[in-house]
Amino acid sequence: MRPVRQNYKNRAKGMGLRPGRAGLRGGVASRGAVAVLALAALVSGCSDGEGVRPAPGQQVLKAPQARALYSYAAKLRLAQARRAAAAKRWGLARTPLTAPPAPARKPVIRARDGFEVDEQEELDLPPVFTTIPTKNKVVFLTIDDGEEKDPKFLRMMSDLKIPYTAFLSNYLVKDDYPYFRKMRDRGVTLNNHTLHHLYLPGLSYAEQRHEICGMQSVMKKQFGKRPTVFRPPYGNYNQDTLRAAKSCGIKYAPIWDEEVFVDHWEYREDDQDLHPGDIVLTHFRGRNDWKGAMPDMVRRFMKKVTDEGYAVARLEDYL
Repeated sequence: MRPVRQNYKNRAKGMGLRPGRAGLRGGVASRGAVAVLALAALVSGCSDGEGVRPAPGQQVLKAPQARALYSYAAKLRLAQARRAAAAKRWGLARTPLTAPPAPARKPVIRARDGFEVDEQEELDLPPVFTTIPTKNKVVFLTIDDGEEKDPKFLRMMSDLKIPYTAFLSNYLVKDDYPYFRKMRDRGVTLNNHTLHHLYLPGLSYAEQRHEICGMQSVMKKQFGKRPTVFRPPYGNYNQDTLRAAKSCGIKYAPIWDEEVFVDHWEYREDDQDLHPGDIVLTHFRGRNDWKGAMPDMVRRFMKKVTDEGYAVARLEDYL
């Protein structure tokens, strides 16, 4: 059975347990800016003179509507000011950009070309993909395994309101489930990364199913929910992997297009750059494996993302 392996770069250089399209620059439009502009237009368009009529088709806002708009703009300004203060407090050079609202209509997710397995469509198997189809300048941060449990990382991400998705392996998280419950309670989605982080294509179907379904049971017991999203360890899989995952309730199997470490980035694409909708991988690691801590990794990640005009969005909002 043909395995699909991820062969770009050294997959886990410096990771301890692991073996080893460019858009226009510019920011994501802030809803706060839009609201403030709308408010400014409203105020500048008002007059104390009598007999001034609105342009044809223009809606005249009554006092309650104007107050509601002003209140909304004020709340957005306050939220942005708090985020800017948090960015400064955590050592970010620039305030993170705000992601656009979740799409009302979810994009259709298909397996990336060349990442399909035999009978991918016929068996309706979970797609493996590296990028979400979107024109928004957003990327998605995903963090694997669960070895490092840094409380500063939790505080930093909550203060900055940066969304991310966790993929957990039980053998690394079982010594501190409460840490990841705190993460869940702060709005982070916890997903399946198998029980023991094994090379799945080297296992039988039954063994792969045990690794995936067994982790589903752990997720339900410890965190209250069986996820529908799964990442195969090392990004390696075959048809049995996706068949087993489907039988365990999995609908999606995202991997990644870039990986960020504390001191460098690695890229799947030849252009060595970010693209709208890219999924970025990193790991729960600290000074035992990196030349720094997880907050240092976040600073490197946010510098590139923000400098290139991208916001960080929630992966689950697009699935």
